[in-house]
Amino acid sequence: MPFQKVQPEKLSSSVVRQIELLILRGILRPGERLPSERELAERLGVSRPSLRDAISELQNRSLLTSKANSGIFVADVLGSAFSESLVRLFAAHDEAVFDYITLRRDLEGLAAERAANNGTETDLKVVQSVFDKMEAAHLKRNPEEEAELDVEFHLAIVDASHNVVMLHMMRSMLKLLREGVFYNRAIMFKQRLKRGMILDQHRAINVAIQKRDAKAAKAAIENHLTFVEEALRDHKDEQRNEAIAHQRFEHHSKS
Repeated sequence: MPFQKVQPEKLSSSVVRQIELLILRGILRPGERLPSERELAERLGVSRPSLRDAISELQNRSLLTSKANSGIFVADVLGSAFSESLVRLFAAHDEAVFDYITLRRDLEGLAAERAANNGTETDLKVVQSVFDKMEAAHLKRNPEEEAELDVEFHLAIVDASHNVVMLHMMRSMLKLLREGVFYNRAIMFKQRLKRGMILDQHRAINVAIQKRDAKAAKAAIENHLTFVEEALRDHKDEQRNEAIAHQRFEHHSKS
């Protein structure tokens, strides 16, 4: 018969599984500090020795890391998604930049559809809340804050899709964007006209998701990232033309 005796589970194993799920679902984020040992043991309802066993196991799995005199943190589980050599290769070639935008357009279109269909009411409130912050930052004319909230808005949509593999893939991709590997996001928010257009595009995305119109949400994401692609091509063309003009100017100045 295919039955085995049920073995009682160690408390530390239950703690490991709970923290693993919080990391898998993106609730605990890379770099986030865990509560103190005492507080965490109380929240979980386990003894401190059981908690220490669980923490040790999670550290062995490279999901948690300790910092001297600072505490326990969620490890940078996204850091290994792309090797350093591949990141440098991405940064050196425009082909990778535009392929990156294309991939984002495909994946985020799917995420927007899923968010409209599968997002909970709380998920949609989070998306709305981030968009409200974007509007406030726009009025303050703070391009750096707008650029940061832009990433948060897209992440909130991915979170609302409830697909954990997509969630971690997109967080890894958007981490590279935050670090300026592909291009400087702030350039999109330093021109008044483009800032207004980008805000309107995010508004269209938000409205479609709030209405649970999956088709419109997908189209709005795709339109937005097509605009980003075209704006980036224009910017690179301007940089190239300026470099050529500068060479001509220097040549004529020495003639």
